[in-house]
Amino acid sequence: MNDVLAALARAAGWTVHPDGTTFRASSQPLHPPTPQSPGIFHVNSVETPSFTSVLNSYAIGTPLDSQASMLQTDDSLSPSSLDSVVVADQSIKNEKYGNSDSVSSLNCLENHQLTRASAALAGDYTRTPYIPVYASLPMGIINSHCQLIDPEGIRAELMHLKSLNVDGVIVDCWWGIVEAWIPHKYEWSGYRDLFGIIKEFKLKVQVVLSFHGSGETGSGGVSLPKWVMEIAQENQDVFFTDREGRRNMECLSWGIDKERVLRGRTGIEAYFDFMRSFHMEFRNLTEEGLISAIEIGLGVSGELKYPSCPERMGWRYPGIGEFQCYDRYMQKNLRQAALSRGHLFWARGPDNAGYYNSRPHETGFFCDGGDYDSYYGRFFLNWYSGILIDHVDQVLSLATLAFDGVETVVKIPSIYWWYRTASHAAELTAGFYNPTNRDGYSPVFRMLKKHSVILKFVCYGPEFTIQENNEAFADPEGLTWQVMNAAWDHGLSISVESALPCLDGEMYSQILDTAKPRHDPDRHHVSFFAYRQLPSFLLQRDVCFSELGNFVKCMHGEATQIVEG
Repeated sequence: MNDVLAALARAAGWTVHPDGTTFRASSQPLHPPTPQSPGIFHVNSVETPSFTSVLNSYAIGTPLDSQASMLQTDDSLSPSSLDSVVVADQSIKNEKYGNSDSVSSLNCLENHQLTRASAALAGDYTRTPYIPVYASLPMGIINSHCQLIDPEGIRAELMHLKSLNVDGVIVDCWWGIVEAWIPHKYEWSGYRDLFGIIKEFKLKVQVVLSFHGSGETGSGGVSLPKWVMEIAQENQDVFFTDREGRRNMECLSWGIDKERVLRGRTGIEAYFDFMRSFHMEFRNLTEEGLISAIEIGLGVSGELKYPSCPERMGWRYPGIGEFQCYDRYMQKNLRQAALSRGHLFWARGPDNAGYYNSRPHETGFFCDGGDYDSYYGRFFLNWYSGILIDHVDQVLSLATLAFDGVETVVKIPSIYWWYRTASHAAELTAGFYNPTNRDGYSPVFRMLKKHSVILKFVCYGPEFTIQENNEAFADPEGLTWQVMNAAWDHGLSISVESALPCLDGEMYSQILDTAKPRHDPDRHHVSFFAYRQLPSFLLQRDVCFSELGNFVKCMHGEATQIVEG
């Protein structure tokens, strides 16, 4: 290193070794991984957010001549499928995921320090694109009789949000509250009062039409409408059903989308009537611009997915989940599909797919070389994912009629565990046919593009340890990279949602790296960011209020960097 540069670096508090290695004096010296032979491992020509942070971290303490030999690039590789290529050399994989046989806890700690260092050096966000930030209002502000419970408490919370320059709020409109007692009788009074208060603070509103239950009906949660539950007492096949015959009562089976089992209506018609009632009630607010977008609930938790991993059935991370296609309406559809294919004996679900908490290698269906890739397996998975795509098409076609040009949003989940296996078992049971040899998101995104919706991606799951991620072959960053690039390839607008509390600058920097990719040659960025957290983050404002305010400024392109907490 040049002597003058070395002197300046030491004066700034950095440690400089004779060989040129440079690092912060407060950190332990960091050892770069042993370079691999050139040409063996490649990194995709389009960087992922996670690799941006890894590369930034290695640039801190690695001599330039070592950096040059560490990674090779290959511009011929396609960005459409992350898991079809090896994305980095094995040393970086060990740093990223951990390995109990070869990586010590000290190395894991060093990697964590590297990540935090790159977050602290996130850089300048001034003059970057303006991304609106929306914060969810807490569940329970509207009771089961559609009454606003605590207007003054809502005003206090909105005042805090306004002080942070948040652009708007997210409000869940529950089918089980609005059409609770009698079919076609809609009660919107509590939401009308709520929107009036929000209007006082000049905040935007994103409305989520929730056609599911909250899953917490015993503790003040929301169930499906009472009249639907009465129908279910006589006909439980209106619910998604697993192989053992257990029913999931959080949402209706897609098997009744075209079956007139809801007092003369199909599932799709019941959703359409609800959407149309909302639009007629609040048309003036959409025309005024108060309601900026409407998110359409398409499955359990409002996400487009089968309820394959219900905790009420005993599922725990990182179980693969179970297929949910055993109600008689789904079985009738499967039989018709098998008959039209000329193989009636395929009219069954797989009998070797394990249970909710199985691992892929423990099953004959999901293991490497398993039946998921057989002729029958490909038929079944095409049918299973096709039902999901057809549900999207049916609901969004009617949403277009109901809302007449209002911007609509669809949320898809982040199912990242077992992503680094061949079968991607957890994604398969949730309805996304995305093994290593097939892009399972593009068919969904083509359908979303047909209806000109905004894709909302839940891109951050629980913070598991490196070892746990390794055992579950999880890769949340890799899944995020695949989903966002596939969506952009199809011309979709993307928004991201974080369902976690963000308590330090590192987590905010990760979100910013996803929302505003620094190394994207096409300068993509998300259309808005949704901050979901229960209980409300304002309960913790003494801890993270200032950092949240700085995060909003960075999203708005007004702040220079994330302040480390």
